[in-house]
Amino acid sequence: MTSFPTDLTTAQPVEAGTDDTPEAPAAAAAGALRSGAGGTWQALRHDVGAMLGLGYIVLVTLVAILAPVLTSISGWTPYEFDQTAIDPNLGGMPIGPWGGVSAEHWFGVEPGSGRDIFARIVYGARVSMSIALSATLLTTVLGVSLGLMAGYFGGRVDLVISRVMDFLMAFPALIFMIAVLSALPAGNRSALLVVVISVFGWPYLARIVRGQTMSLAQREFVEAARAAGASGTRIVFREILPNLRSTIIVMSTLAVPGYIGTEAGLSFLGVGVVPPAPSWGQMISASVKWYAVDPAYFVVPGVCLFLLVLSFTVLGDRLRAVVDAQEGR
Repeated sequence: MTSFPTDLTTAQPVEAGTDDTPEAPAAAAAGALRSGAGGTWQALRHDVGAMLGLGYIVLVTLVAILAPVLTSISGWTPYEFDQTAIDPNLGGMPIGPWGGVSAEHWFGVEPGSGRDIFARIVYGARVSMSIALSATLLTTVLGVSLGLMAGYFGGRVDLVISRVMDFLMAFPALIFMIAVLSALPAGNRSALLVVVISVFGWPYLARIVRGQTMSLAQREFVEAARAAGASGTRIVFREILPNLRSTIIVMSTLAVPGYIGTEAGLSFLGVGVVPPAPSWGQMISASVKWYAVDPAYFVVPGVCLFLLVLSFTVLGDRLRAVVDAQEGR
């Protein structure tokens, strides 16, 4: 997971004497966040790379949501075999150019089985996006919650959480994911992937949130809330958390492509999504032995995966640049 500078904040402290109630700093922060969000969107709208990336992400999301509708239009499900689309005399090679692309099979067919590649691509998008977004959501909840606790309360709470973070970050995550998933049953593999990815992913966000929370805890608006008698929980969630919103959004956006790649890599290695459920990584793995004679089978899922990871990466990077520029003013 990519790391980057941790000085992103979105609201300035309340000036002394404006209001000494604990609600005032939160209201000021919320107003600043609303105006900051509008400025961020205006800046991104004029960034061609960010808009292209966002457009492709929206397209893949719609394809994943509408997968049943699209496959009903194409006429093939991801599990149907079309033996008439492959040549048994050539070892199951697709009949026709570009891997059997035709009016019946828009992206061609899988060599050997004759399954429709378009149907498997759209359902594979559903698997990849659901796993990556679910893992990002769980990672964000864990990382933000534990990072806030460690940074604000300090002491033994910080010691325990920090040692757990160090422990998890010291492991080569991919190797341990492979080992853990290999030992677990194949049932409900998507949920297991989300849990395993999140367990090894949350410390990176938590470390950044912890550092920023420690800094914000010394700011004037937090001291004003303490003086007004606000509880620790109220200060954490009403005063500090709103100031971390930009950091959390940027980090989450940059985490999604990493989790998409992780799911694809685990499926490629045979410990991810279990066949016959479609997955882009699984399709790339299956295409390895065919790419010399049927390169289209490798190119289609490879290009889809590459563009999705690139889109999230570019969007997250441009979003970070915009936030950094706003904070530098």
